[in-house]
Amino acid sequence: MSADQDPFAHHPELRGKIIDPQSSFFRNFRPSDFDDRMKALGLPSHWRLSDEERESMRRRVLKERPPGDLWVFAYGSLMWDPGFEFMEVRKAHVDGYARAFCLKDELGARGTREAPGLMAALDEGDGCTGLVFRIDSNCIDEESAILWRREMATGVYVAAFVDAVSDAGALKAITFIANHEASRIRSDLTRDEQVQYIATGEGVLGSSLQYIENLAEHLTALDIEDREVFSLLAAARQFSMTAEHG
Repeated sequence: MSADQDPFAHHPELRGKIIDPQSSFFRNFRPSDFDDRMKALGLPSHWRLSDEERESMRRRVLKERPPGDLWVFAYGSLMWDPGFEFMEVRKAHVDGYARAFCLKDELGARGTREAPGLMAALDEGDGCTGLVFRIDSNCIDEESAILWRREMATGVYVAAFVDAVSDAGALKAITFIANHEASRIRSDLTRDEQVQYIATGEGVLGSSLQYIENLAEHLTALDIEDREVFSLLAAARQFSMTAEHG
């Protein structure tokens, strides 16, 4: 974060609710660090994108960026743990997409093969309100590489620029959209499966229930309405209580 500008000037309610990038797990994350773990789980070596594939994608996509600083649209865990340094954060809305709980996790982040987890992806829909983070133009290469290692580790997303609208007006922001060619993007999950995965999935980053609780907390702080998030959260909590009491 910038030392000479308050990143939370527009949203003081977020102060203390976003993990300092320098303290983030994702700051120094390398997908290759998990190769041995994935091999032990029986996954093939191509469980992730190669560093060369990911870097080629990053450079290709960023060629399309507008001049100046880089804006990043966040709709899920990036809202509280971006991992990259940012100069400014603002609430913003993107039309044509929605927050969808269709990312099934069996790789150990927030779920396993035995007890899958579930997280949100950005998919086609009526609109999504989240946050946009501004990365200083002088730091784009370094900070976007951190972002790509985190979001594009396995290819479950497609990186694209979208039109986001904030109080400062319209802007182009990079975001990560559900890749329906990826096996872990599961738009066919039933409601019961979604609830179970959220209630029981757990991994090295925490539980899927903690994930949706964090998301709900940030939506509440920003006065963002998302009925699906709060409905799934209530149902998952009820599932957990029922399971706990037999």
